[in-house]
Formats: sequence, structure tokens, C-alpha cells
Amino acid sequence: MTPRARTVLAVLVLLLSSALAACNSDKAGPAASSAPGTSAAPSADLATAAVDAYIYGYPLVTMEYTRRALTNTVEPQGTQAPMGQFVRMREYPSAQFRAVTAPNADTLYTQAWFDVSREPYIVSVPDMGDRYFLLPMLDGWTNVFASPGKRTTGTKAQTFAITGPGWTGTLPEGVTEYKSPTALVWLLGRIYCTGTPEDYAAVHALQDKITAVPLSSYGKPYTPPPGTVDPALDTKAAVREQVNALDGAAFFTELAKLLKDNPPAAGDAPVVAELAKLGVVPGQDFDPGKPDLQTANAIADAPRAAQTKIPAWATDGIAAGDNQFINGWLFTTRTGTYGTNFLQRAYITWVGLGANLPEDAVYPTSEGPAQGQKYSGANKYVVHFNKGELPPVQGFWSLTMYDADYFFVDNPLNRYTLSQRNQLKENADGSVDLYLQAENPGPDKESNWLPAPKDDFVLMLRLYWPNTTPPSIIDGTWKPPAVTQQ
Repeated sequence: MTPRARTVLAVLVLLLSSALAACNSDKAGPAASSAPGTSAAPSADLATAAVDAYIYGYPLVTMEYTRRALTNTVEPQGTQAPMGQFVRMREYPSAQFRAVTAPNADTLYTQAWFDVSREPYIVSVPDMGDRYFLLPMLDGWTNVFASPGKRTTGTKAQTFAITGPGWTGTLPEGVTEYKSPTALVWLLGRIYCTGTPEDYAAVHALQDKITAVPLSSYGKPYTPPPGTVDPALDTKAAVREQVNALDGAAFFTELAKLLKDNPPAAGDAPVVAELAKLGVVPGQDFDPGKPDLQTANAIADAPRAAQTKIPAWATDGIAAGDNQFINGWLFTTRTGTYGTNFLQRAYITWVGLGANLPEDAVYPTSEGPAQGQKYSGANKYVVHFNKGELPPVQGFWSLTMYDADYFFVDNPLNRYTLSQRNQLKENADGSVDLYLQAENPGPDKESNWLPAPKDDFVLMLRLYWPNTTPPSIIDGTWKPPAVTQQ
């Protein structure tokens, strides 16, 4: 994997558990090949159809496997909760934390999975004061179909209903409807927290007031039912490894099941026709023994070809304009909604399932000052922001230091990020320098010091609620500055 591809691998890593963390592993897992002892090679048309169909369905199958991993529990605990119940993450990880790559120390997660095929769920959110928060909801295809929060709905108390694609009932007065295109919904909420004991307590109180109940129980006493544990579920292998290990027949069998409650969008008609060539029809079970030999071989070959094509989009996507590499920083502003850009959607699923809309967050990442180079704690680096050119956001920004494996770096200050909440010292001309090095730069610079390990490290900028008008990273009128070696 190229340095650029490895960088992209952590651009949008917002995952919540070790099962999800391995969605960012470099291991692609085994892939299927043509059945042994056969010579009926698939036609180019069939081969292309199978690969396109696999790429199309990859997000939906990955979402389902992720749901299974995060809901396989009787009651909420750690990073898991039964369907319809919230996981409430209570603190930021330390430098000893190894469960999730690229953790953040800016927002605490409050997330839940819902099945809205039978009835809607009603979510109640308390008054958040002036605190930044967002509660984006992803459908089964990983599209963000709603993102209530400070940016979009304000911070006053609010109640909303998540309704399914076929639901046409009546909601209680004062309840806002967010209609999901699919039965499967992932609410992946984040609440800003400074990480102090006092602010932890304040955020915990807010988290506890975010509740969800089925519509039929709204306004009534409600105790969520205990979840069920599937002992056959693989809790050790990473989600991405499990999905990538499915042979073609198993993958398309799973996809066909999921299509029943998670229908294709109207604009997906061309790829639905490609699926039909393989015998996969929305609303119907897939019979892996039914296709002829050429079609069966095209299905068998699809995982290997698609699993090469999807991660290759790390570099191919730059040429296509979906990803950007500027001043040593790699990022994308094409996340959250994808239309018919199925390869970008599959690629974001591969590298960072749960990506926000760019209006909510953008995550430039850098492994070195230039292509083919890596940052090293043996050197000293500076990020220089001219006066008035700190990351332009309406929410907040942060710069996080990771070691080469995308984990926090242990240091005497227990400082893993620099952000707006730090008392950053300005230069005489109003500019700001951030110092990235292993050794303390001295009392006059310590406020702007982000401690580095003694060996390789990685940087990630987080821009929450970035400006959409100049200067803006979204329209290209603001660019992250280069990191320079002193």
C-alpha cells in the first residue's frame, strides 16, 4: 500500500469498537476466485456487472455486519447496545487505548441502531445550551439522510421521529419527521466535551437525557427489552475482514436479503439491472445454484477484483477529483451523500464507515511533509498559520497527534490535541505557530506544543462545521498549511 493510500485509511475513521476499528485494517482478507476445475470464463460484460454490483452492495453489507457487531449484547455496555438503545461513551481514550484507530478527544459518542421497518422511533434531545453537537443518521447505504444538531436545528430541546421507507402514519404534535430510505438506521451522535471532570459530568447529564422509544410507546412508561446474543457471531475478526472474506455467492446472498428492507434508490436503476444479470433481484432471495457457469464464475471472481479496485480509489480518486492531496494533507469533501458515485461510497465505507457530511466535518490527514516522506520525532516541525488563517470553522477545530499506528502519543502533558480550547500563543504579527516535536520546546512555546513520539507520527486536522463560504476548505478557498521541518 502506498503512503498516500495508508494516509487515506485514517481520514474519516470515526468508528466505535474494535470490530469497527478493524474496518481500517490493512488486511483485505481472503477473496474468492473461479471455481476449480471449470473453464467457462465469464464474459467481459458479466465480469464488469459482477464487480460493479459488488461495489454497489459493499456499503449495505458492511453496515449490516457492523450492526451485528455493535448490537450483540443483552444490555448497553462499553461500545455495544441492543437495537433501539443508546451507547453513551463516557470519556476520551488514553495513550494506552488500542481498541480503535484514530480516536478523537473532541466529542463523546452517543449512538444507536434502529430497525424502522415496523414502526418509527421517537428520539428526544434535551436543551444543549450553547454546546456543539450533531446527531447524523445514516441509512443502510451509508448516506446521511438527516443531521440534526447545532448547525442545522439549533440547540433547543427537540423531538424527532425516524420513520421507515414505507411508513405513512401520523406523528404526535411537535415531533419532526426524518424519513429514512431504508429500514436500517445508524444514529452516530457526537457531543463536544473539553475532557475536564466538570465538563465530563455536564456532557454525561446531556447524554442521559437523549432517549429513544418506539412510536407505540411514546408518552408511556417504557422499558426497552433486553437484547439477544448470537453465540455464533464472530466477535474477534474485524468487520471489514469478515465482509471481505465472504465468497461471491455468500456476499450476493446476503445482499439480496438486505435489499428486501433496504431498497435501491430510483437513480440506482442501471446498477439494479447489472444485479439482475447475476440473478439478484430486489425483494427476492438469491439462489447461488441457479446462475449458469459463466455467471457463477463472474460472481466468484467479483470479490477479488472489487477489493483491489475499492482501496485503489485512494489514489485514483484524487485524479477523479473525489479526494484531494494538498500541502501534504489528504482529505475529501465528498462524503455523507453519494448519489450514483458508488465507488466513492464503497471507498469511504472501506476507510471510514460513519463519515459525516462535509458541512459537519472534514478531516485532513498527513503522514509526512511530502509524498513518500514520513514525519519523525527525531526532527522538529512547525505548522504556521498566518494571522486570521486558523482553520475556518463555525464549530471548532483540532489538530491531533498519532503514532505510526494511529494511536495517541504518551507524553508528560497528557496532551493529544491542540485546538481552540488551548490558550495558543500568538506571534507578534498575530500569526500562530504549532510546534510538533518530541522534546519540550521551552516555556515560551509549550502552550503551542503538540508532543510527538521519538519515531514516526501522523497528524490529523478536524474541522467541525467548516465554513461553506470563503475562506472554506469545502470550496477550496482555504487550504491546510504545509508542515515544515525546522
